[in-house]
Amino acid sequence: MSTSTNPGTQSGTTGNGPTGQFRATHPDERGATAWRQISALIRRNLTHIKRQPEMLTDVTIQPVMFVLLFAFVFGGSINIPGVDYKEWLLPGIMAQTMAFSSFIVAIGLTSDITKGIVDRFRSLPIGRGSVVIARSLSSLIHSMIGIVVMSVTGLFIGWGINNGVAKGLLGYLLLILFGFSMIWVGILAGSALKSVEAVQGVMFTTIFPITFLSNAFARPEGMPDWLRFLAEWNPISALVQAMRELWGNDGLPLAADAAWPMQNPVIATIIWSVGLSAVLAPLAIRAFNRRTTD
Repeated sequence: MSTSTNPGTQSGTTGNGPTGQFRATHPDERGATAWRQISALIRRNLTHIKRQPEMLTDVTIQPVMFVLLFAFVFGGSINIPGVDYKEWLLPGIMAQTMAFSSFIVAIGLTSDITKGIVDRFRSLPIGRGSVVIARSLSSLIHSMIGIVVMSVTGLFIGWGINNGVAKGLLGYLLLILFGFSMIWVGILAGSALKSVEAVQGVMFTTIFPITFLSNAFARPEGMPDWLRFLAEWNPISALVQAMRELWGNDGLPLAADAAWPMQNPVIATIIWSVGLSAVLAPLAIRAFNRRTTD
């Protein structure tokens, strides 16, 4: 008399029995599945950029134009003691480019939501968090392309890293860390605002002035007291000052009465980046969940 064995109950199988169910929900497999989802969505976002290369103008042509304008048009009237203005300027342009990563992720996320792409993802076995993470990482890659372009452009106009490889890499790591915190600004704006036009209006009228209300293009010492206070406590100013000091592009020492973030820019940048992420990430995730919930 023969006996039959349910393959789903055999150890090590992947059938529909208890063992198969256990393996399908194993934490390692869940993590691998999530990463496959995220990587597939990142490829989708980057493929979209590949098919429409004009999407890279905001991190390639625009920053180069700013460098050329400020370095060769306005630079003659801006004197930075102890360093050439073109060399002093470039970290500021890089910080501005990374701040605009919030602009990129906000527009991309709003576009996906309004076009129904996120709803389409929800009909597939794709976690909601994977959509947000993939959009964040692809936007960060988008901005890093601009940083590479800016670095190459800087080499042609006389910029360089003067304090060694280790400090040079630390400056780039701070730039990426700050860009990650700015991404949460973009996710929050992209989830809260209802159209791409609204995102463009709000982000342009906030992020753009904030980048100029900093030490990116001029030293704060020459500003009125109230404006200098705002500039020196601007998180972008801490990032710019940190990169200048790490790369040896800072010129003469700061004034003795400079604010604490200017005196300790590396620590201040880390605090600003971690603090912004800790505050904005829960708000952004909540806004995204509310926007994409029926």
